[in-house]
Amino acid sequence: MKKIKPIKLSSHNTNSTEKLTSAEMGKLWATYMGNSMASCFLKYFLQHVEDKDIKSLLENALQLSEEFMETIKGIFKKEGFPIPNGFTEEDVNLGAPRLFMDEFYVHYLKYTAKAGLSIYSIAIPLMYRKDVKEFFRYSMDSAMDLMEQIKEILIHKGLTIKPPLIPVPEKVEIVHKDFLNGYLGDKRPLHAMEITHFYDNIENNVTSKALIMAFAQVAKDEKIRKLFERGKEITTTNIESYKQKLHEEDLPSPPYLDDLITNSTFSPFSDKIMLFHKMDMFSIKLRAFGNSVAVNGRRDVGMVYLKATMKNSHFVQSAAKIMLERGWFEQPPTAADRD
Repeated sequence: MKKIKPIKLSSHNTNSTEKLTSAEMGKLWATYMGNSMASCFLKYFLQHVEDKDIKSLLENALQLSEEFMETIKGIFKKEGFPIPNGFTEEDVNLGAPRLFMDEFYVHYLKYTAKAGLSIYSIAIPLMYRKDVKEFFRYSMDSAMDLMEQIKEILIHKGLTIKPPLIPVPEKVEIVHKDFLNGYLGDKRPLHAMEITHFYDNIENNVTSKALIMAFAQVAKDEKIRKLFERGKEITTTNIESYKQKLHEEDLPSPPYLDDLITNSTFSPFSDKIMLFHKMDMFSIKLRAFGNSVAVNGRRDVGMVYLKATMKNSHFVQSAAKIMLERGWFEQPPTAADRD
């Protein structure tokens, strides 16, 4: 494929001496927080991994996380911007017993790589300062390379099933008024984009369910443990509703990963980092629901996502309240308080 022709301009209006915009501050801050959390998890995973291919994958992911954090630190220091506290060695116990099987690490990395790609793809059109643009372009390219490695290992080791196959259309067709039906009247089969998002949401949620099940198993704070248990129930309900829609069409769906969690009750992580992680994951699910609704046509499918949005939003609110109560909620950059 040919690359697009460059546009030659007489001057370049952006450079690394410009002030950071709100978008640049916000995305850099969020990227730093996410990678400081990820580095704690990856360092712990590396203490127990036995499969050499999966170990190499974890090492590559950790290298990227640490590289991203160092680059952001450099930009922030240049601006006199305080380096976020994020998460440190205090939030992870590298000597804790194994909580996850090796196979889980690959699914976890796919989930987090998807989240990174989502952050970077939204960031890139909003970045104008040269060094920040270059950073997010590099982050996107690196995350895409990591994703390819993840998919290769998943397929090579037989750890996943590809999205369902459907027939090739015989001709171009125009839809009719019953296209939106879901409860009453003739109900059409799911179209390719609806299937895609059900598959994607199941894949994300089976990883999320296994992780929150592990967190509920090791959490020290009773209030947080109960919230994790409620989150597990919400996620299970979501998965079953998505699976049902695919199974009604005789289409396969990704399997659960619950068996990849050990029975250890000794926590490798602080309650703070686990709660932040699940609040973040449930927030990302809300974005995924929005993307799913945007390409949906059937009313019954839309209702599935509406119910999921309400329940997941409530979980995020509950998690945020506990973060605030415990003094764990680090504030993102804000507009000036002029009151």
